Amino acid sequence: MKGQDLLAGAARAATYNMALQLCIRMMTFILNGVVLRYISKELLGVVNVRLTLLYTTTLFIATESFDQACLSKIENKDWRQVVNQMWLTFPMSIVVCFIFGSIWMYGLESPDPESIPYYGVGVLCFCLNTIITTLARPHFIIGQCHLFNRLRVVSVALSELLKCVVAAFLVIYFPQWGLINFCIAQLVCAISYSSIYYAVFYMMIKNKDLEETFVFQTVGDFFPRILPDKPFIDQRLASLTGSFFKQSIFKQILTEGEKYVMTVFGVLNFGDQGLYDIIDNTGVVFRELDDSLQYFFYPALLRGLPHQSQPPDSIELVTSVLQHLLKTVTLIGCIILVFGQPYAYLALDLYGGSLLSSGAGPLLLRWYCLYVLLLAVNGITECFYFSIMSKEEIDSYNHKMLLFSVILLGSSLFLTQIFGSVGFVLANSINIGCRILQSVWFIHNFYKDSSYQPLKGFLPSFSVLGALALAYCTTAFSEYYLCCDGGNLYKLLHIAIGGVCLLCVLVTIVFSERELIQFVTTRLWGRKIGKTN
Repeated sequence: MKGQDLLAGAARAATYNMALQLCIRMMTFILNGVVLRYISKELLGVVNVRLTLLYTTTLFIATESFDQACLSKIENKDWRQVVNQMWLTFPMSIVVCFIFGSIWMYGLESPDPESIPYYGVGVLCFCLNTIITTLARPHFIIGQCHLFNRLRVVSVALSELLKCVVAAFLVIYFPQWGLINFCIAQLVCAISYSSIYYAVFYMMIKNKDLEETFVFQTVGDFFPRILPDKPFIDQRLASLTGSFFKQSIFKQILTEGEKYVMTVFGVLNFGDQGLYDIIDNTGVVFRELDDSLQYFFYPALLRGLPHQSQPPDSIELVTSVLQHLLKTVTLIGCIILVFGQPYAYLALDLYGGSLLSSGAGPLLLRWYCLYVLLLAVNGITECFYFSIMSKEEIDSYNHKMLLFSVILLGSSLFLTQIFGSVGFVLANSINIGCRILQSVWFIHNFYKDSSYQPLKGFLPSFSVLGALALAYCTTAFSEYYLCCDGGNLYKLLHIAIGGVCLLCVLVTIVFSERELIQFVTTRLWGRKIGKTN
């Protein structure tokens, strides 16, 4: 694939995925706002922390290493072997679900059966959700590698929308079912997600919309098969999978570390876990940024080679995208940090009333705004780091991830004893900061003998920094005098002042970050894309 085509297709994939994650978080945000009126924070904590952690853990461990290996750019890749390898995620998911389902059922403290019944059914259904999802994993990887961008957007968006609608309907009209409502919604989501992939590829085969070289030519090609001229799987991909598997375990601990501490050590009750999850959902888009960008970096770079040995058009393209993405997420993160401080209380009060705005909620959200900035930067730098590492470097980095995991778990236990739920945010910020330093050091060394300087994307212009500082002072003054005991009129005035300040910051960015604006408008959006799969 040519560099320009790669930019167009991969940029679409990354952009669609980020937009998709934003839509999903908005749906989850709305769903939480609805169900909070009908269920307790304790039940929300069990569903959104305890059981959702079971689902994300089992799915991640069963599929992540296979995904990263099969997405990697290697020479003479046989897509039939890729399909065979991806089908190994199905038996893998059964084994992983049995292990972790048993731990969740018998190894952890169960919720009070009087207030939250059917916990065992919940564990079973969330494990079944993982297994059903892996049935479409080969189709998902083939679609991502061939840039079927809209397919992923439609499949995930529709299944998540169905889950939210079903959950909201059942919670409102059958509140006595409790946890069963969310189990039904999860199963509907998994079944619809997998069905969409099978149905779309079946229709494309039936209508002959696929090229003759495409791996899916018949329905039988959906499934694993013995190859007459080659091994069942590619040994190079199998070796990469083994290296990524060790890394995926540490990465999952680093990604969901605070929830493991909540679940295993019980440092927060289920009600406080529900509150933490509501706030945590605001940053998930940035937490999954590396998942979006791997569809760009992984196919564009050759693993284990210095920048001099990379294809010239690819390294120039990747460096430009890296620099401007760093600038973009730094600006977005700074805006969230600045405006999150004076509007944290009001946002929680409007969303969930005194249930969320009282207690530690506003302070937790203010600190979380800093964490979002670090999340966004780490998502880009670490994704680039992972995309260029050789197998030996991956194995070496696994030891560093073990150290990061120890730092995260240790700091979480220590800081939560002092600061409560805010301690989780502080511990995560320390962990993410260490990982950013590691990735930045690698990027610096990778480019040190070249004319490229992608790390200068970290630095906003002085005019933007000045506009952000002025906006913070203005909105903080507004919060002190207008929010939030003076009535709705004062709240509206406080919101209006924030809107004007945000507009001024955005105008400053447009006029002072011309290189970034030009890149987005001419190279990313301005180029004719052509046909979209």
